[in-house]
Amino acid sequence: MILDHLDRASLYRNLGPRFARGLDWLRAFDPKTPPGRLAIEGDDLYAMVQTYDTQPAARKSFETHRAFADIQYLAGGEETIGFAPLSELKAVTQPYDAAKDCALYADPKCVTNLVMGPGMFAIFWPDDGHKPGCTLGALAQVQKVVLKVRLQP
Repeated sequence: MILDHLDRASLYRNLGPRFARGLDWLRAFDPKTPPGRLAIEGDDLYAMVQTYDTQPAARKSFETHRAFADIQYLAGGEETIGFAPLSELKAVTQPYDAAKDCALYADPKCVTNLVMGPGMFAIFWPDDGHKPGCTLGALAQVQKVVLKVRLQP
């Protein structure tokens, strides 16, 4: 897992060409972009622009992915993202669905809360359980871009 500000994105260009292109795309992101899926490199690198209200953590589930890494960028608002290593996620609540590239889990014993504000991003790998969209204090509206980065050629 990586947590940083977009103004430091150049530090992560060496993660691979798709990560470099995705971070460049985020740096040029226009907050007026309407919600929806936007292809950057077809199905290998794409953005999901989202606007939503945060929810109490108890209403959210941990998730993991296998085929894609997530770059979750907060364009506006604030939220908490729960983080726990996959090895700590013992209770599967929804088995892995290859079509959605997602499995869901109950909360583990120990959770690290990542505080996200405007301009911040987090990168989650397949071994990184994450629970996005949780409230930080009070319910808030968030504008987020989730980049899906295919990990295999």
